[in-house]
Amino acid sequence: MKSATLPILLKDQKILLIGGGKVALQKAQVLAANEIEFRIISEKFIDEITKLATNRIQKKFKLKDIEDEQIIIDATGNPKVAKKLIKYKKKYPILLNVVDVPGLCDFYFMALTKNRPLQIAVSSNGASPTAAKFFRDECEKLIPQDITAYLQTKQKERDQGIIDIAQTQQELLVQRSKVYLVGCGLGDVELLTIKAYRVIQSVDVVLYDHLISEEIRQIIPEQTLKISVGKQKGFHSKSQEEINALILYHARQGKSVARLKSGDPFVFGRGAEELLDIINAGVASEIIPGISSSISGCSMAGIPITARGYAAGFTVVSAHLRGNSINLDWVELLEKPNHTVVVLMGLSRVKKIVAESQRLGIAQHKLCAIVSNASRPNQHVVTCSLRELPQCANQIQRPAILVFGDVVKFHKIFKG
Repeated sequence: MKSATLPILLKDQKILLIGGGKVALQKAQVLAANEIEFRIISEKFIDEITKLATNRIQKKFKLKDIEDEQIIIDATGNPKVAKKLIKYKKKYPILLNVVDVPGLCDFYFMALTKNRPLQIAVSSNGASPTAAKFFRDECEKLIPQDITAYLQTKQKERDQGIIDIAQTQQELLVQRSKVYLVGCGLGDVELLTIKAYRVIQSVDVVLYDHLISEEIRQIIPEQTLKISVGKQKGFHSKSQEEINALILYHARQGKSVARLKSGDPFVFGRGAEELLDIINAGVASEIIPGISSSISGCSMAGIPITARGYAAGFTVVSAHLRGNSINLDWVELLEKPNHTVVVLMGLSRVKKIVAESQRLGIAQHKLCAIVSNASRPNQHVVTCSLRELPQCANQIQRPAILVFGDVVKFHKIFKG
């Protein structure tokens, strides 16, 4: 297979397209998409061509119809037309493309990415347009959506005589990278969104902590770089600042990075802190929402948090604040009628929660449920009164949520 071709760009060329059917339409669409002017001649035109091409001549093609065009595209599929054009080019300097007949072509149409300042052309030398289009689409994925604005900036720098190759290469790595904050839900891999699953399967680097279930870690491809960042109560293998720095380190290498977050990234998950650092570093990012245990953890325990007649609303709070301090400002809500309170990161704080409820004079017979490892094989649910909460909490593994309110009654009804 001969491959002695020279890919070049021809500027301001005059083009004549011969043909009015589907094959001609394909070539007309390529020319129009790249804002290239052309004339088209045919006895008949399909409707799509009449809508697309304004410079049309409806007649049978003859050699005298060629004016000052340097490029001729024969999309008729008629061997007689091709024969005439081959004879014509012996006397006149034209470049001829006979569609789907590579042996008669002076040039081939390449599969082009979107028409913008950075454009990639892929050719199979006429052997397989399908293969060319396939790899064209793969190349398209490498080009950032905002590359036009970036190239405009680089053009201004070049005009000013500023050319820094090393800096540009670093900038391009960042342009190519992307960070995903992926909500991984409760831990059951089947409760991941389709998008979360696809991202986990496709990125170069994954950062995860102890709250990400083994089941979800198992779907990370073997070739993906996996980084455990720890972060559990009483033992942080990485601080939040170190995690943020790790994310940006790999992003600046041009990698795609997924930071796996238990539940939803923005529900007490420090996703906002990570996102701010990513944005400030100028790295592309995307949030993949996930199922939060604050709602679905209750569902897995058979507790409908807004069951009509039992709760007219619900509140989600965290008992844990920055610096390992405790949040008890919400405890007064336990006295609110027809209301459900869901507490995250509160299992180790139950003694202080109960003590605060007693100080506020809240009835100690209030119903409470502890839902541990919701959705996972070792899910465990305990229901008790507010007074009994500290004793019951000793039996429960983390992660767990606390649920307060009359809706807790439904656990025994629904789960038997």
